[in-house]
Amino acid sequence: MRILVVEDDGETGRFVTRGLEEAGHAVVLSPDGRDGLFQATGGGFDVIVVDRMLPALDGLSLVKALRAASDATPVLMLTAIGGIADRVEGLEAGADDYLVKPFAFSELSARISALGRRPPVRAEAHRLEVGDIAIDLHRRTVERAGTRIALQPREFALLAELMRNPRRVMTRTMLLERVWDFDFDPKTNIVETHLSRLRSKLNAGFDQDAIETVRGAGYMIRGG
Repeated sequence: MRILVVEDDGETGRFVTRGLEEAGHAVVLSPDGRDGLFQATGGGFDVIVVDRMLPALDGLSLVKALRAASDATPVLMLTAIGGIADRVEGLEAGADDYLVKPFAFSELSARISALGRRPPVRAEAHRLEVGDIAIDLHRRTVERAGTRIALQPREFALLAELMRNPRRVMTRTMLLERVWDFDFDPKTNIVETHLSRLRSKLNAGFDQDAIETVRGAGYMIRGG
């Protein structure tokens, strides 16, 4: 795999780079967030490893910038802070996985390999349509009744998951697992907040709510 490592600590950067190269990967090491973003937007990386605390541009801002540009390259974020709130913030920004320092290289390597095996889009039709809503999974575009709607990456992922299951109620736990890769309850209103934003964008100019709330159960995309 071709891997970008964005790490300002020289010793850590060299340690990670050497280990990954010995494992047969091609590695580009970037010393700060601004250069890391420049390298990342050049494309061609299978996985990006980003330290949270970086000079010039912090890791969270780097990941947010990538996701805002619809760059779906898997990101593993490194941090010296191990709290759940910190992990939630990083995953909300668009990171795919989190690893707390100090870490064993074997775990880092295993997590990178897992991210590298993850397909960027599921093996399915690239276009999904439910009622008057259509999304293109390759171009990452959304339309309702022919009107283009701009969504943030997590909003897009949330809508895509609902549309993959058009006649099924999706629970909060299911959405946390499938959209945020959470295997725990973060004790926040992350699902409700993103659903509210998604609804606001989908429903602008339309009379019918695109998403149905099934009280006490979950959420379901409307069929028309």
